[in-house]
Amino acid sequence: MARAAARHILVDSYEEAEDLRKQIESGADFAQLASEYSKCPSGTSGGDLGEFAPGQMVPEFDHVAFHDAVGVVHGPVQTQFGYHLIEITSRTD
Repeated sequence: MARAAARHILVDSYEEAEDLRKQIESGADFAQLASEYSKCPSGTSGGDLGEFAPGQMVPEFDHVAFHDAVGVVHGPVQTQFGYHLIEITSRTD
């Protein structure tokens, strides 16, 4: 069964997510930004969500986790919870 591991930053607005993405692309530390800005409890652990299987996350998040490139920051991705920056840290098929 496929499994993925990811970390994310969850914020309220597209603009805030886009600003954080640009900071990461310029060398800012993902985990540090997650701890400062993410409204998800995972922010306290650098945004780490651990490992999960298909269907355990909301569909928009799930699609990124199981179809997009590993080791790249994706987003902003809008879900019912807000806007995510998602980095898939590993995936097995």
